[in-house]
Formats: sequence, C-alpha cells, structure tokens
Amino acid sequence: MSIPPSPPNWIRRTLLGGLALSALPIAWSKETPHPGKNSLWYRRSAERWEEALPLGNGRLGAMVFGRVGQERLQLNEDTLWSGGPYTPDNPEALGILPKVRALLAQEKYEEATALVNAGMMAKPLWQMSYGTLGDLLLDIEGAATPLDYQRSLDLDTALAHTRYRTAVGTFTREAFVSAPDQVIVLRLQAPKGKLGFTLGWRGPRQVQHIAPDYAGQATDLGSAGPVDWLLREEAGEVPAGASVAPDGGNALLMTGPNAAKNGIEAGLRYAMRVQVLGDGRIDVDSGLLRVSCASEVTVLVGAATSYVNYRDVSGDPVAIVRGHMARAARKSYTALKNDHIREHRRLFSAMIVDLGTSAADRWPTDERIAAAGKLPDPGLDALYLQYARYLLISSSRPGTQPANLQGIWNEGTNAPWDSKYTININTEMNYWPADPSGLGACVEPLLRMVEELAQTGAVTARTMYQARGWVAHHNTDLWRAAAPIDGALWGMWPCGGAWLCVTLWDHYDYSRDPAVLRRLYPLMLGAAQFFLDTLVEDPRGRGLITSPSLSPENPHAFGSSLVAGPAMDRQILRDLFTHTLEAAHILQQEAPLLVQIRAARERLAPDRIGQQGQLQEWLEDWDAQAPDQHHRHVSHLYAVYPSSQINVRDTPEMLQAARISLIRRGDFATGWGTAWRVCLWARMGDGDRAYSVLKGLTGPMRTYPNMFDAHPPFQIDGNFGGAAGIMEMLLQSWGGEVLLLPALPAAWKNGEVRGIRARGALSVDLAWRDGRLTGLRLAGPPAARVKLRYRGKLSEVVLDSQGIYAQLP
Repeated sequence: MSIPPSPPNWIRRTLLGGLALSALPIAWSKETPHPGKNSLWYRRSAERWEEALPLGNGRLGAMVFGRVGQERLQLNEDTLWSGGPYTPDNPEALGILPKVRALLAQEKYEEATALVNAGMMAKPLWQMSYGTLGDLLLDIEGAATPLDYQRSLDLDTALAHTRYRTAVGTFTREAFVSAPDQVIVLRLQAPKGKLGFTLGWRGPRQVQHIAPDYAGQATDLGSAGPVDWLLREEAGEVPAGASVAPDGGNALLMTGPNAAKNGIEAGLRYAMRVQVLGDGRIDVDSGLLRVSCASEVTVLVGAATSYVNYRDVSGDPVAIVRGHMARAARKSYTALKNDHIREHRRLFSAMIVDLGTSAADRWPTDERIAAAGKLPDPGLDALYLQYARYLLISSSRPGTQPANLQGIWNEGTNAPWDSKYTININTEMNYWPADPSGLGACVEPLLRMVEELAQTGAVTARTMYQARGWVAHHNTDLWRAAAPIDGALWGMWPCGGAWLCVTLWDHYDYSRDPAVLRRLYPLMLGAAQFFLDTLVEDPRGRGLITSPSLSPENPHAFGSSLVAGPAMDRQILRDLFTHTLEAAHILQQEAPLLVQIRAARERLAPDRIGQQGQLQEWLEDWDAQAPDQHHRHVSHLYAVYPSSQINVRDTPEMLQAARISLIRRGDFATGWGTAWRVCLWARMGDGDRAYSVLKGLTGPMRTYPNMFDAHPPFQIDGNFGGAAGIMEMLLQSWGGEVLLLPALPAAWKNGEVRGIRARGALSVDLAWRDGRLTGLRLAGPPAARVKLRYRGKLSEVVLDSQGIYAQLP
C-alpha cells in the first residue's frame, strides 16, 4: 500500500472533530520544516493537559502548552504530597489473621473478606496523594493570529520549542528543566521591543480527567469540575494558606502548606520562586510580574518542599529555592542551556534505534498517533521507545523520588489513584525498560525507596503478622506506608515488597555492580524472612502457600478476590528465594536462614494446568468461572514475563498453557495492561502478535496526543511497559543466553539498534535487513563468554581483551 505524502482526511476528522479550537486560529504553512526523528511536534497549541509537552529533571516537572495568547506552564515537585509522616499499621490484624486463614481453608471467601475489611486494613484506609504546584500563566500582550505555528519537544536535547510568525515578525519560546541547576527555564524572544506579558500564579486545584480523543469527542471520566477550554485563563488564584509576595528584584515568592488527607495532618511546606531576567521594563504589581517593550526575556522558576525524608519534614524550602535561583541567575542563558543539554545527553545518548522509515515520518505527532495501525509507521514505534526513555530520565534520577503512576507530572489536587506507587505491577513496570535501554542510573531512586520501605515494612510485619523481616502490600506513598489499603479486594496482597526486590535483582543482573548487590542483599533477605514466617501448608498437601492473599485486583467466582496461594505469589517467591540464594553465593554469605530459604523454595506449590489447557491463576481451576474473562491484570503470567520461569526453551508445555491463558484474556486492556501483553507475546517469540498489540497501544485509544499513555486517564506505566515490549522483540537475555531478534515483526523489515543492554553487563549493537541479522557487536567484561541464540541456533563467543566482539557485514 502506498503512503500518501500527507495524512488523509479521515485522520484530520478524528483529530479535530468536536473540539473547541483555539481562540486564535492558525494558518500553518506546509513549508515549515519539521523537527528531527526524535521529536514530537504539532501544528497547533495545547488546549488541554493531555496535549501539553512534559519537561522534567527527576525532581521538578513542567507541562508546556505553547499557546499564542497565553503560555501555561503546569508545575510539579516530586515531594509535594499530602499528609505527613504517619504509621497506618493496624494492631488488630494479628488477632484476626488466624481466623481469616481458617475461613479460607474452609472456602468461606466472603466471610474471610468481611473479616479482613473489619480488622486487617490500614488506618487510615487510604494513603496520601501526589500533588501539584499549580500553574504559571503568561498573558501575552498584543497576540495576533499567527501566519504559521509549530511547537515541538526534542528528545535529544530535552528542549520544548514554540515558534510562530505574525505580521509583526517571528516569536519563539524555548523551555527546559535543568538537572545541574535545579530550575525550570523559559526563554521568550520577539521582534525588537514587541514582547510584553503579565505573569501570575494559579494555585493547585481540582481538574477533570478525560479519555483519549479517539472519536473526536472528549469523554468525561469524573465530575471534579468543568474542563477549561478557554485560551485565556485568569492568573492570581491563590489557595487558602498560601501567599504570593515580591522577593527581591523582578521576582515573586509563593509559599504555602501541603494538604491534609484522610485524617493525616498536613506536614509539609512548599516554596516556589519566579524571577524574570531580560531587556524591556519589568514591574512587580499585586502578585504579578509585568514585562513590556522587551525583545528577549528569561523566566527562571525554582521550587522545593520541607521534605527531608519520610520521617523528617524540617527542611527550609525558601532557603533551598533561593539558593538554586541565585546560582542559576549568575549564569548566562547559553550556559544554563548547554549545561542542561550536556547532562541530559549523558543519559539519553546511551541507545540509538532505527526501525525503518515511511512518509509518516514527516507528519505531526498527533496525526501519526491517529493513523497508528492503519498505515505503516515504524518510525512511530522507535519514537515511542525513545519517548519512554526520555520520560524516565525526566522523572527518575539519582537523588529524586521514583517515578510514580504519572511519572512526575500531575495536573490537579485530585490525582488519578492518588498518583501513588502501586507495587502490584505499575511501579515495577515503570522500571522494566530502564536497564535494557541503558538507563540503569535511573533505577537508584527505586532502590532507595525500597531501602526505606524495608524499614517501615519491618514494623508492619511485626505489628500485623508477628513476623520477622519486612512486608509491603499493593501500594506505598511518599511516607513509605506498608500496610494493606483500600479494602480486601485490592489491598490484602503481601507480595509487593518481594516483587520490588526481584525487580532490583534484575537491575543488578544487567549491571553486575557489586555495590548494588551489597545494598540489595539485606533487602532480599528480609523479604524472604517474612515469608519463611508466614507461609502455610496447603490443606490439600500441594505445598507452601501464602494466606491470606489474592491474584492482584481480580475477583474469582466466589464473591471475593481473597484466596490462599495464587499463582503469582508462588512465582514471585520462587524468584525471590532463588535470587536471594544467588546473591548470598556471590557475596560469600553464610547463614542458617539460607538453608531455610532453600528448603522453602523446594516446597512452594507448583504452577498448575487447568482443564481448558490454561495456566491456572489460582490453586483451584477457577479461570473459566471468573467474572471478568478479560481482566487487565495477567498476574499468573508473571512467570513468562518479567520472569523467565516459563519459557520457550525449557518449559514448552507450561508455555503453551500460558499462551492459552493469554489468548483467553484478550489483547486489549488498559494502557499498561496492553503493554504487558506486548511483552508477553514478545517473550513467547510471536513478534507479529506482539506488534499487533503494540499498534493498539500506540494508537489513539491508548495514547494521548502528547504520547502519554491512556489507562485512561493518564498513567505513565503503559509508556514504559510498551518500550520494554519493543526491546523484547529486538533482544532478550534470560537463562544464560542472549537472544538476537527473537520476536522481530515483519513490519520492522530493516533496522538498527545500538546500545541495547543484555544481562551480564553487556551492551549490544544489532543491524538487520530483510528481517535477517547483518551486523552484531557486543561490549562487556573482557574475556567474557556469551551464549548467543539466533533463529534457534546456539553459539558461544568470547569477548576480546578490550571486552569487544564484532561480526560485521
């Protein structure tokens, strides 16, 4: 099928139908050059948050709207959460625990659920929520209808650009969030003396969350207030308890408290400082900054909270912000920008990918998303992967908080699912692409969070289970709460901490960094110790099982999700015990506990195949009776991916059962659920099926115009899971082997990837043409022996004294 030089009319109708358009219509020119292949770009400004472009340095986040008449920067700081230090552990749980286990053994699931809800849930029942700093709004003077317009996000430089031309001349804006200087920077340029604006702050507020505009009609997913479609919004909305005041020359200082929630008092204070530098006249007036008759202006924004750690909120955010801003203001704009780009490229340039070209490479990003799956566009798949890498760099760096459900970007005080750390899949998925794509440094915040969670989780283990070690359930927050929340249907799952440990073992396995393993080993040992104390014998003699537990968020046919011994628990614990023993061997550790771990691993109940040939989700053969046959979670397939307990080489019968389960579940789910399915089909070696599911993920039903993943609403895990799936099609490493192009789809006929990582501290370059490997280069430990598998054939190569092996055409 030939590809038209520009998008067909049906794509434009999908994008524009039913939307209130900008108050300043744009007559764009087709001659305007489009940015490079690692760029998102658009021919119109962002009307809503899901169209704005994200910037971040791991700690500070900004969403740039690029509006002509009013620029909007929506801002976040990664420690601005509700509440304060708290301990939600429920001491009543210990007395109830044996009763719940007895009821589950008697198959009285509804009674067990009622008892758990009555006495084993956290107090309060819900955790704290990630927040927002609100918006900076710049009302632009004399805004006129542009003759052409373009905005873009360059992933190579982490710069957001807005450019438009009017009868007066060309106006440009450039924005970035600097990691070296810890400030948000916005540069505005205009014809001489023609730049004027009024800058104000709109404080945190509730917003409405929407589904993707896949039918030209926004779908209401909540009633938290009307969607603001107006181009010009009023600044100056200051929330209760907050203040805005002049702070030295040409600057404003905003301060205030965080929010209380669920009975937990507000414990944080925040500060944000805005400073304007440039030519023209700059005045401070009633909490606003006014600029007139300017040509070049730089806006600097700094923000911080009083958060020191999950137990200490004694920091001085005003002093922190003033310090960052003073250092940044001493630099020229060029120096700020160059230092930012240099630091960003240190991470982003670690991997290069090319999956092919098409005429769609020249289309705006929103039009490519609208056409996904209908017209060939391998470049969009490569862009999706690189965008996920960009998002991880922007939301998770050493010294910051880990990426949460929305990374670092959240518009309102009513964040979806509180934008927490959901550790029954979502947080783990956030980090699936990190090490394979050369971003192992971005995992450090997760390791530090788990170190802290092990401390709070040890209290939870003692208080609620009278167990040694530590435990975490299906969610945690800034305050590292570890008790079960929300209700028995969701929260009574004790394997969140165990899965985090296995995720971090994978991080070690890619780098083989002994310093990482020394930090990780006590966490794994403590998590394993908890289960040594809490595993019980299956009443029917099938082995050791967890009780109470559940298959994450999925009800079975007996009025509950609560069970004993779901498949996922047994699979996670098999990995946890195995890797703990491996770590002990590598670190030459000896302890009586290790003997117990080895014995418990051998006694875990095995996976089971049901009457329909499927891999059973529960110990009993209930899959066909489950009320939701297409549930978003595919928890019992953990053993296929991200684990490799079930695989194409060693366990063909179990793999076939897993395949049947996956087919029964269906290919389309929530954004992250669809992404997990991409990974599973790739791990099963079915590249074309994986690619078909990927097209559903990257298309307009699961991807917003700014390429954010749509659960809906926005959750960032789908972006990361989809990226991991793309890499699984190109390279896999498990079971002591590196698999080359193991699930290459026909759609990626020709391509190249450089810097993709494999377990064993290996970096791999691949090239292929007509679906066949044409070039291979490995870099890793000198003299390392590497087993390679390509098209079913196994070979072994040895890296040279420089740690290189190359097989080039």
